[in-house]
Amino acid sequence: MASNKELTYELPGVIRVYKDGSVERLMISPYVSPSLQDSTNGHGISSKDVVISPHVSARLYLPKSTPTNSQKLPIFVYIHGGGFVVGSAFTLFEHNYLNTIVSHINALVISVEYRLAPEHLLPIAYEDCWTALQWVASHATNDGENLENQEPWLVEFADFERLYIGGDSAGANIVHNLAMQSGRESLNGDVKILGAFLGCPYFWSSSYGIESLPCGCWMTAYPHAKGGIDSPMINPFVGDGDGRGFAKEFGVRKLLLVATEKDEFRDIDVKYFKSVKESEWDGEVEFLEIEGENHCFYAMDNTSEKARVVMERLASFIV
Repeated sequence: MASNKELTYELPGVIRVYKDGSVERLMISPYVSPSLQDSTNGHGISSKDVVISPHVSARLYLPKSTPTNSQKLPIFVYIHGGGFVVGSAFTLFEHNYLNTIVSHINALVISVEYRLAPEHLLPIAYEDCWTALQWVASHATNDGENLENQEPWLVEFADFERLYIGGDSAGANIVHNLAMQSGRESLNGDVKILGAFLGCPYFWSSSYGIESLPCGCWMTAYPHAKGGIDSPMINPFVGDGDGRGFAKEFGVRKLLLVATEKDEFRDIDVKYFKSVKESEWDGEVEFLEIEGENHCFYAMDNTSEKARVVMERLASFIV
């Protein structure tokens, strides 16, 4: 792409940043359009794209079996991964993965398109996802009739008593921070988040190594973070004494964490689960570890038997 440009720095296999400010993303999946009443995905799932704000958009997914007014669908706000620097809700990779999720959980899914670093440094991604969550919640009051960008699917099909958030990798990190923020700030209409799904969440600390790709992604995405790689947004245990205090800020009632044996985040993710379980938070926490698998394998190959185990566990969580 830019062999004649001067390279400023590179995250191997992920991105290259050039002196002129341009960014080359090396992990690329082609973009794909949404489709109403899509028969090609094998599930009859409909999808469409919406604009939430000038900087935030989303792809919505609706199951084939839409409910009656007396029995609406749970809402699942999903945040994609990619180390805060790559990925999009509109790629073929995410589109196929979200179709699989919807086919299992039978929910109205909102897959958020947030701005990426390094063009848009953190905390912008956190703010974008909070904006999306507030937009979803705003439909709970008076059917969102005062919204300029009212979404009919949310008005007609969404059950705001069953609002869930979820994500994988960096997306799961964002979900953790949204769960914390929702404990400090109210959502529109005083909507409550029932549960949060964290798939192979991207947490890190200096004790896990600063010469690592997770550290490199974080410092690229948030170079001015207070505490650096030991910012509480990436290391929940910072300044927390016995490491069990952060969960008391959760604004969710239950949590499902999925980890994989061969994931470099596995140890800190297990520590996170144990900390939540032993904390004074009075919610419910569930944990699933898949042996012999790598980071977010179930998103890469969602047809495998072990991936099906993850999807079925997620389906039993979102009820």
